[in-house]
Amino acid sequence: MKILDGIVEWIAEQVMNILDLITTSVLGALGCSMDTFLRYFPAAESMYQIFLALAIGLILLNWVWQLFKNYFAGAGVEAEDPLKLSMRTFLFLFLTFYAKDIVDLLLNIAGTPYSWILTDDLPSLKFADFNSVITVILGVCANGAVALIALILVLILAWNYIKLLFEAAERYILLGVLVFTAPVAFATGASQSTGNIFKSWCRMLGGQFFLLLMNAWCLRLFTSMVGTFLANPLSI
Repeated sequence: MKILDGIVEWIAEQVMNILDLITTSVLGALGCSMDTFLRYFPAAESMYQIFLALAIGLILLNWVWQLFKNYFAGAGVEAEDPLKLSMRTFLFLFLTFYAKDIVDLLLNIAGTPYSWILTDDLPSLKFADFNSVITVILGVCANGAVALIALILVLILAWNYIKLLFEAAERYILLGVLVFTAPVAFATGASQSTGNIFKSWCRMLGGQFFLLLMNAWCLRLFTSMVGTFLANPLSI
């Protein structure tokens, strides 16, 4: 029985060590900076120029097409006002050309509260201590296969924490996709008929910023809870 308890305790300890590794390497890497995204997806930066050229081409093509439709406006074909269309086209040409600078500015603005969340003073946390604390508590409150019960609780904790980290990683990757395809999104704003696509992209980008901040906040709440529990396990 002691051999089984030793194996179970060793497995639980390794699970907690993996959580420690994930916490230190992932939580700080996921944020509003695209450095980690470019490290794993370096082609995104070089392909950005392709999306920029495509966006400029779409804006000019749409401009010519909408002006051409004005010749058939008398036949019942809907067409935009040429003056407003031209002003909107040149405005979004400017925005598309400087899309990277605009998005970088938004990333810096959203990254400020994200850094505040990560640098907030919280109780020290080491997941490797969690299993030993659980084992002690169960040893006081219960008899029998204490190590096995502790392992089950540890696995439940680890699985839910990893799911939360995967969700944060998914949000970060989606944010990177929105950032490096921004020129095409700006191109859709050059026409009144496609303006809703640009508005939807803006809402999606703002939503990803907010969800990324909420994920970081939830992870910090979770780690602070575990840290407080490890510091005073019997205070509850």
